[in-house]
Amino acid sequence: MRTGLRVLLGLTAAAALALGGPAPAPALAATAAPTVWKWGPLYSTDGLAVAWGKVAVGQSGLVVYGTVEDSRGSGCSWAQVRYLSAQSGRWHTASYYNCVTGPGTFRKNVGGVLQIKVRTCRGTSARPTGRCSRWKTAYTQGG
Repeated sequence: MRTGLRVLLGLTAAAALALGGPAPAPALAATAAPTVWKWGPLYSTDGLAVAWGKVAVGQSGLVVYGTVEDSRGSGCSWAQVRYLSAQSGRWHTASYYNCVTGPGTFRKNVGGVLQIKVRTCRGTSARPTGRCSRWKTAYTQGG
């Protein structure tokens, strides 16, 4: 009987330590939350186009999320994203347009990059034609 009671008390104490002790998994999950860098709003030089968004850590590198808004129906609003690849050392550009009044969203997986820049332009449905804002740095590795 005494041996059974000792075993039972030992199991109870072990369970209490396991339940009452610090839980390292939730603490790691809280510190491993993805980092987000916000950018914008960026206006075209004529003020008719605006873009804003964020850069977030994704599963395979960085992801650029954004919204480009056209405030008037004539012409289109463009958001351009330039990013410097960490592997090749080359600049790549992705462009997104919105030709209807109101906001439109975009998303671009850029992977491992050293720097990301964005700007807003006016143009046609085929290409930006001008009235662009200056390039704004949205992300720089290590800074």
